[in-house]
Amino acid sequence: MSRRSNVSKFLMPRLNLLMRRLPGLVLACLLTASCSQPAIRDGAEAEAGFHGPMPADFSGSWERDYSRGDSINGVLNGLFYELNRRAAQRHANDPRFGGSQPSISKRDAESLVALARLAELITRPDVLTISQSDVEISIARKDDFAMSCEFHAGVAKGTISDYGTEVCGWDGQQLISHLILPEGLNIVHRFALSRDGDRMRVTTTVSSGTSRLPFTINRYYMQFEAPTSDFNCIETLSMKRVCSTGELNP
Repeated sequence: MSRRSNVSKFLMPRLNLLMRRLPGLVLACLLTASCSQPAIRDGAEAEAGFHGPMPADFSGSWERDYSRGDSINGVLNGLFYELNRRAAQRHANDPRFGGSQPSISKRDAESLVALARLAELITRPDVLTISQSDVEISIARKDDFAMSCEFHAGVAKGTISDYGTEVCGWDGQQLISHLILPEGLNIVHRFALSRDGDRMRVTTTVSSGTSRLPFTINRYYMQFEAPTSDFNCIETLSMKRVCSTGELNP
């Protein structure tokens, strides 16, 4: 079996629901081409550390605001326009092309569409539940794996798992999560609160060594009061987990 096949088998079972939803062709497009393009770097360097409380409090329940945010097709069309512009510029500066019309290569188009599909899957959860303490931030996403950031003495601690490395940090009051996957695939989330703290913007950037351009999309969320469960549950040795709508005594 080839090394590229091994990479696909390594990633698929370890990215939980996210990667299992990805069509095989999309994942292959992102992973199997040569990594000749440079990996994306986040626009601002995260702070090395902080003192006192965390710079911002993201805790609470958040639901997607569908009246705001970018559309996948809108961002994709803008990136295709940029690729066309760059192709035209290369043609204009190279006499070998003569009067031929510039066009995007099939590889560039497929790589960009693959990033768009991946970004769509990553940003699909419509509810985020964020728990925050003095040393940890946990972001639970409906129907997807949770993100976790730990800080010790104000310094972020990277998390290494079977599917990649996750590094968190702060850029001012914005929280940054950077997931580094094999074969040059990078996912960066940037969380920012509104001034009143009732709204949140999540900017997600997906990049790959196979794509000339990264794919960035903005999603907006509103804070809401999550309904409490009507059930009370306890763990017992005889009956294990027991739930009831009334009062329970162990």
